Amino acid sequence: MTEDFSPRRLPLRRMPATAWERQPPSWRDAKPGVIEGALKRALARPAGNWFVLAASTQLRADRPFGRLVSGTEVVAWRTADGAPHAGPGACPHMGAPLCRGAVSNDRLVCRWHGLALGEEGFPGWSPFPVHDDGVLVWVRLDSVGGEQPLEAPVLPVRPTPENRLVAVETLAGRCEPEDVIANRLDPWHGSWFHPYSFVGLKVTGAPTGPESADADDRFVVEVAFRVAGRFGVPVRAAFTCPEPRTVVMHIVEGEGTGSVVETHATPLGVDRQGVPRTAVIEATIAASDRTGFAVAKRFARLVRPAMRFTARRLWRDDIAYAERRYTLRSSGRWPA
Repeated sequence: MTEDFSPRRLPLRRMPATAWERQPPSWRDAKPGVIEGALKRALARPAGNWFVLAASTQLRADRPFGRLVSGTEVVAWRTADGAPHAGPGACPHMGAPLCRGAVSNDRLVCRWHGLALGEEGFPGWSPFPVHDDGVLVWVRLDSVGGEQPLEAPVLPVRPTPENRLVAVETLAGRCEPEDVIANRLDPWHGSWFHPYSFVGLKVTGAPTGPESADADDRFVVEVAFRVAGRFGVPVRAAFTCPEPRTVVMHIVEGEGTGSVVETHATPLGVDRQGVPRTAVIEATIAASDRTGFAVAKRFARLVRPAMRFTARRLWRDDIAYAERRYTLRSSGRWPA
Protein backbone atom coordinates (compact mmCIF):
# COMPACT_ATOMS: atom_id res chain seq x y z
CA MET A 1 0.00 0.00 0.00
CA THR A 2 1.38 3.40 -0.97
CA GLU A 3 1.64 5.92 1.86
CA ASP A 4 -0.61 8.99 1.68
CA PHE A 5 1.57 12.12 1.78
CA SER A 6 -1.20 14.60 0.89
CA PRO A 7 -1.39 17.73 3.08
CA ARG A 8 -3.71 17.63 6.08
CA ARG A 9 -4.85 20.15 8.65
CA LEU A 10 -2.74 18.30 11.20
CA PRO A 11 0.43 16.62 9.88
CA LEU A 12 0.48 13.97 12.62
CA ARG A 13 -0.65 10.47 11.67
CA ARG A 14 -1.32 7.54 13.97
CA MET A 15 1.12 4.86 12.91
CA PRO A 16 0.43 1.09 13.01
CA ALA A 17 1.34 -0.56 16.30
CA THR A 18 4.53 -2.58 16.05
CA ALA A 19 7.30 -3.82 18.29
CA TRP A 20 10.92 -3.09 17.47
CA GLU A 21 11.86 -6.75 17.14
CA ARG A 22 8.80 -7.53 14.99
CA GLN A 23 9.42 -5.02 12.23
CA PRO A 24 10.45 -6.51 8.87
CA PRO A 25 14.22 -7.19 8.78
CA SER A 26 16.09 -4.99 6.32
CA TRP A 27 19.37 -6.88 6.07
CA ARG A 28 18.47 -8.69 2.84
CA ASP A 29 17.82 -5.40 1.06
CA ALA A 30 20.77 -3.57 2.61
CA LYS A 31 23.26 -5.09 0.19
CA PRO A 32 26.85 -4.05 1.02
CA GLY A 33 27.68 -3.88 -2.69
CA VAL A 34 24.94 -1.31 -3.35
CA ILE A 35 26.09 0.87 -0.44
CA GLU A 36 29.77 0.57 -1.33
CA GLY A 37 29.03 1.32 -4.99
CA ALA A 38 27.19 4.51 -4.07
CA LEU A 39 30.04 5.47 -1.74
CA LYS A 40 32.66 4.86 -4.44
CA ARG A 41 30.80 7.09 -6.87
CA ALA A 42 30.41 9.81 -4.23
CA LEU A 43 34.12 9.77 -3.41
CA ALA A 44 34.96 10.21 -7.09
CA ARG A 45 32.99 13.46 -7.42
CA PRO A 46 34.94 16.74 -7.37
CA ALA A 47 35.01 18.90 -4.26
CA GLY A 48 37.39 21.51 -5.62
CA ASN A 49 39.42 21.35 -2.36
CA TRP A 50 36.55 22.90 -0.34
CA PHE A 51 35.90 21.77 3.24
CA VAL A 52 33.10 22.81 5.59
CA LEU A 53 34.70 24.79 8.41
CA ALA A 54 31.83 25.89 10.63
CA ALA A 55 28.29 27.18 10.84
CA SER A 56 27.95 30.71 9.47
CA THR A 57 26.90 31.90 12.94
CA GLN A 58 30.19 30.70 14.43
CA LEU A 59 32.22 33.30 12.51
CA ARG A 60 32.08 36.65 14.26
CA ALA A 61 33.65 40.07 13.96
CA ASP A 62 34.65 40.25 17.63
CA ARG A 63 36.74 37.08 17.98
CA PRO A 64 38.44 34.46 15.80
CA PHE A 65 37.32 30.89 15.22
CA GLY A 66 39.80 28.04 14.89
CA ARG A 67 39.62 24.44 13.73
CA LEU A 68 41.95 21.77 12.42
CA VAL A 69 41.07 20.64 8.89
CA SER A 70 42.94 17.55 7.75
CA GLY A 71 45.77 18.42 10.12
CA THR A 72 45.97 22.04 8.94
CA GLU A 73 45.35 24.79 11.50
CA VAL A 74 42.74 27.19 10.16
CA VAL A 75 41.65 30.46 11.75
CA ALA A 76 38.68 32.50 10.53
CA TRP A 77 36.94 35.75 11.39
CA ARG A 78 34.66 38.40 9.94
CA THR A 79 35.28 42.03 9.13
CA ALA A 80 32.75 44.68 10.09
CA ASP A 81 31.04 44.39 6.70
CA GLY A 82 30.25 40.75 7.45
CA ALA A 83 32.76 39.33 4.98
CA PRO A 84 34.43 36.07 6.08
CA HIS A 85 38.21 35.65 6.09
CA ALA A 86 40.43 32.66 6.82
CA GLY A 87 44.10 31.79 6.95
CA PRO A 88 46.70 29.56 8.60
CA GLY A 89 46.17 29.20 12.32
CA ALA A 90 49.81 29.73 13.32
CA CYS A 91 51.24 33.24 13.55
CA PRO A 92 54.04 33.70 10.99
CA HIS A 93 56.16 35.50 13.62
CA MET A 94 56.66 32.77 16.24
CA GLY A 95 53.86 30.28 15.68
CA ALA A 96 51.35 31.48 18.27
CA PRO A 97 47.80 30.08 17.97
CA LEU A 98 45.86 32.81 16.20
CA CYS A 99 42.53 31.28 17.24
CA ARG A 100 43.37 32.63 20.72
CA GLY A 101 44.07 36.09 19.36
CA ALA A 102 41.68 38.98 18.88
CA VAL A 103 39.90 40.85 16.10
CA SER A 104 40.46 44.58 16.08
CA ASN A 105 39.76 47.08 13.30
CA ASP A 106 38.93 44.19 10.95
CA ARG A 107 42.33 42.60 11.51
CA LEU A 108 43.39 39.43 13.25
CA VAL A 109 45.77 40.35 16.07
CA CYS A 110 48.19 37.89 17.67
CA ARG A 111 48.20 38.09 21.46
CA TRP A 112 51.85 37.12 21.78
CA HIS A 113 53.40 40.17 20.14
CA GLY A 114 50.57 42.14 18.50
CA LEU A 115 51.17 41.25 14.86
CA ALA A 116 48.04 42.31 12.96
CA LEU A 117 47.08 40.25 9.91
CA GLY A 118 44.59 41.01 7.17
CA GLU A 119 43.35 39.84 3.81
CA GLU A 120 46.48 41.19 2.10
CA GLY A 121 48.57 38.53 3.88
CA PHE A 122 52.07 38.71 5.36
CA PRO A 123 55.39 37.05 4.49
CA GLY A 124 54.94 33.40 5.38
CA TRP A 125 51.18 33.80 5.90
CA SER A 126 48.74 33.70 2.96
CA PRO A 127 44.94 33.80 3.42
CA PHE A 128 42.83 30.85 2.30
CA PRO A 129 39.87 31.21 -0.05
CA VAL A 130 36.68 31.19 2.01
CA HIS A 131 32.99 30.98 1.10
CA ASP A 132 29.95 31.75 3.27
CA ASP A 133 26.78 30.25 1.78
CA GLY A 134 24.53 31.72 4.46
CA VAL A 135 24.34 28.44 6.40
CA LEU A 136 27.92 27.17 6.47
CA VAL A 137 31.39 28.60 5.99
CA TRP A 138 33.73 26.68 3.70
CA VAL A 139 37.49 26.98 3.36
CA ARG A 140 39.53 25.94 0.33
CA LEU A 141 42.77 24.13 1.10
CA ASP A 142 44.50 23.39 -2.18
CA SER A 143 47.55 21.82 -0.54
CA VAL A 144 45.29 19.36 1.30
CA GLY A 145 42.63 18.58 -1.29
CA GLY A 146 44.99 18.02 -4.19
CA GLU A 147 42.25 18.53 -6.79
CA GLN A 148 41.66 21.09 -9.48
CA PRO A 149 40.37 24.07 -7.47
CA LEU A 150 36.79 25.24 -7.93
CA GLU A 151 35.77 28.87 -7.51
CA ALA A 152 33.03 27.89 -5.02
CA PRO A 153 31.96 24.72 -3.18
CA VAL A 154 29.40 22.35 -4.67
CA LEU A 155 26.12 23.19 -2.94
CA PRO A 156 22.76 21.38 -2.95
CA VAL A 157 19.41 23.02 -3.64
CA ARG A 158 18.06 24.65 -0.47
CA PRO A 159 14.92 26.48 0.63
CA THR A 160 15.09 30.23 0.05
CA PRO A 161 16.51 32.28 2.97
CA GLU A 162 13.19 34.02 3.63
CA ASN A 163 11.36 30.69 4.03
CA ARG A 164 13.63 28.56 6.19
CA LEU A 165 14.73 27.82 9.72
CA VAL A 166 18.34 26.67 10.13
CA ALA A 167 20.13 24.77 12.87
CA VAL A 168 23.68 23.39 12.70
CA GLU A 169 25.12 20.76 15.02
CA THR A 170 28.72 19.50 15.16
CA LEU A 171 30.12 16.29 16.62
CA ALA A 172 33.38 14.42 16.11
CA GLY A 173 34.32 10.76 15.87
CA ARG A 174 37.35 8.53 15.44
CA CYS A 175 36.91 7.61 11.79
CA GLU A 176 37.40 9.01 8.29
CA PRO A 177 34.91 11.06 6.25
CA GLU A 178 34.04 8.07 4.06
CA ASP A 179 32.75 6.20 7.13
CA VAL A 180 30.36 9.05 7.88
CA ILE A 181 29.17 9.17 4.28
CA ALA A 182 28.73 5.38 4.21
CA ASN A 183 26.47 5.62 7.24
CA ARG A 184 24.13 8.00 5.45
CA LEU A 185 24.19 5.84 2.31
CA ASP A 186 22.72 2.99 4.36
CA PRO A 187 19.12 4.17 4.89
CA TRP A 188 18.01 0.64 5.75
CA HIS A 189 19.33 0.96 9.31
CA GLY A 190 16.98 3.84 10.21
CA SER A 191 14.08 2.12 11.99
CA TRP A 192 16.33 -0.53 13.56
CA PHE A 193 19.10 1.72 14.86
CA HIS A 194 16.97 4.81 15.59
CA PRO A 195 13.53 3.56 16.73
CA TYR A 196 13.14 6.68 18.88
CA SER A 197 13.11 8.83 15.71
CA PHE A 198 11.89 6.73 12.77
CA VAL A 199 8.86 4.49 12.26
CA GLY A 200 8.17 2.13 9.37
CA LEU A 201 11.10 3.12 7.20
CA LYS A 202 10.96 1.60 3.71
CA VAL A 203 13.58 2.08 1.01
CA THR A 204 11.60 2.46 -2.21
CA GLY A 205 14.44 3.41 -4.54
CA ALA A 206 18.16 2.67 -4.72
CA PRO A 207 20.90 2.77 -7.38
CA THR A 208 20.66 -0.33 -9.55
CA GLY A 209 24.21 -0.70 -10.79
CA PRO A 210 27.81 0.46 -10.54
CA GLU A 211 27.40 2.93 -13.39
CA SER A 212 24.25 4.69 -12.18
CA ALA A 213 23.79 8.11 -13.75
CA ASP A 214 23.86 11.05 -11.38
CA ALA A 215 20.11 11.59 -11.80
CA ASP A 216 19.44 8.02 -10.62
CA ASP A 217 22.20 7.84 -8.03
CA ARG A 218 20.01 8.34 -5.01
CA PHE A 219 18.20 6.46 -2.27
CA VAL A 220 14.49 7.17 -1.76
CA VAL A 221 12.76 6.30 1.51
CA GLU A 222 9.27 6.48 2.96
CA VAL A 223 9.39 7.03 6.70
CA ALA A 224 7.54 8.63 9.57
CA PHE A 225 9.46 10.90 11.90
CA ARG A 226 8.31 9.90 15.37
CA VAL A 227 6.83 12.73 17.44
CA ALA A 228 5.32 10.91 20.44
CA GLY A 229 4.26 7.33 21.02
CA ARG A 230 2.62 5.99 17.85
CA PHE A 231 2.22 9.43 16.29
CA GLY A 232 4.54 10.47 13.50
CA VAL A 233 4.88 12.68 10.43
CA PRO A 234 5.22 10.61 7.22
CA VAL A 235 7.41 11.89 4.40
CA ARG A 236 9.20 10.70 1.31
CA ALA A 237 12.88 11.66 1.26
CA ALA A 238 15.77 11.31 -1.18
CA PHE A 239 19.46 10.96 -0.26
CA THR A 240 22.14 12.17 -2.67
CA CYS A 241 25.84 13.05 -2.62
CA PRO A 242 26.70 16.27 -4.48
CA GLU A 243 30.38 15.93 -3.51
CA PRO A 244 32.55 13.39 -1.70
CA ARG A 245 32.13 14.67 1.86
CA THR A 246 28.43 15.55 1.79
CA VAL A 247 25.17 13.61 1.92
CA VAL A 248 21.93 15.55 1.47
CA MET A 249 18.46 14.41 2.47
CA HIS A 250 15.71 16.29 0.62
CA ILE A 251 12.08 15.97 1.72
CA VAL A 252 10.46 15.45 -1.67
CA GLU A 253 6.90 14.74 -0.56
CA GLY A 254 4.88 15.22 2.61
CA GLU A 255 5.15 17.67 5.47
CA GLY A 256 8.03 20.10 5.03
CA THR A 257 8.55 19.40 1.33
CA GLY A 258 11.71 21.19 0.24
CA SER A 259 13.37 20.89 3.63
CA VAL A 260 16.96 19.67 3.64
CA VAL A 261 19.32 17.93 6.04
CA GLU A 262 22.95 18.25 4.95
CA THR A 263 25.52 15.98 6.54
CA HIS A 264 29.08 17.20 5.96
CA ALA A 265 32.17 15.22 6.98
CA THR A 266 35.29 17.31 7.59
CA PRO A 267 38.57 15.49 8.31
CA LEU A 268 40.29 16.97 11.37
CA GLY A 269 43.57 15.04 11.62
CA VAL A 270 44.75 12.18 13.82
CA ASP A 271 44.68 11.79 17.59
CA ARG A 272 47.59 10.78 19.83
CA GLN A 273 47.06 7.13 18.92
CA GLY A 274 47.24 7.94 15.21
CA VAL A 275 43.53 7.35 14.66
CA PRO A 276 41.84 9.78 12.24
CA ARG A 277 39.18 12.12 13.57
CA THR A 278 36.30 13.54 11.56
CA ALA A 279 33.84 16.30 12.35
CA VAL A 280 30.22 15.71 11.41
CA ILE A 281 28.72 19.12 10.68
CA GLU A 282 25.00 18.69 10.08
CA ALA A 283 22.79 21.51 8.84
CA THR A 284 19.02 21.10 9.19
CA ILE A 285 17.26 23.57 6.90
CA ALA A 286 13.53 23.36 7.52
CA ALA A 287 10.83 24.91 5.36
CA SER A 288 7.04 24.84 5.35
CA ASP A 289 4.08 26.75 3.95
CA ARG A 290 2.05 26.25 7.12
CA THR A 291 1.10 29.30 9.18
CA GLY A 292 2.60 27.71 12.27
CA PHE A 293 6.01 27.65 10.62
CA ALA A 294 6.08 31.46 10.50
CA VAL A 295 5.38 31.43 14.24
CA ALA A 296 8.22 28.94 14.77
CA LYS A 297 10.59 31.24 12.89
CA ARG A 298 9.73 34.08 15.27
CA PHE A 299 10.75 31.83 18.15
CA ALA A 300 13.84 30.47 16.39
CA ARG A 301 16.01 30.85 19.49
CA LEU A 302 13.77 28.35 21.26
CA VAL A 303 13.28 26.02 18.28
CA ARG A 304 16.92 25.70 17.16
CA PRO A 305 18.11 23.95 20.36
CA ALA A 306 15.44 21.28 19.82
CA MET A 307 16.56 20.84 16.21
CA ARG A 308 20.18 20.50 17.31
CA PHE A 309 19.21 18.03 20.03
CA THR A 310 17.50 15.82 17.45
CA ALA A 311 20.60 15.82 15.25
CA ARG A 312 22.92 15.16 18.17
CA ARG A 313 20.85 12.23 19.45
CA LEU A 314 20.91 10.55 16.04
CA TRP A 315 24.61 11.11 15.56
CA ARG A 316 25.55 9.71 18.97
CA ASP A 317 24.45 6.38 17.53
CA ASP A 318 25.65 6.99 13.99
CA ILE A 319 29.13 8.06 15.11
CA ALA A 320 29.38 4.63 16.76
CA TYR A 321 28.35 3.06 13.42
CA ALA A 322 31.00 5.09 11.54
CA GLU A 323 33.69 4.35 14.12
CA ARG A 324 32.91 0.64 14.00
CA ARG A 325 33.12 0.71 10.20
CA TYR A 326 36.53 2.41 10.38
CA THR A 327 37.80 -0.13 12.94
CA LEU A 328 36.78 -3.03 10.71
CA ARG A 329 38.21 -1.40 7.57
CA SER A 330 41.53 -0.53 9.16
CA SER A 331 41.95 -4.04 10.52
CA GLY A 332 41.01 -5.71 7.24
CA ARG A 333 37.80 -7.18 8.65
CA TRP A 334 35.24 -5.08 6.72
CA PRO A 335 32.91 -7.44 4.81
CA ALA A 336 33.57 -7.56 1.09
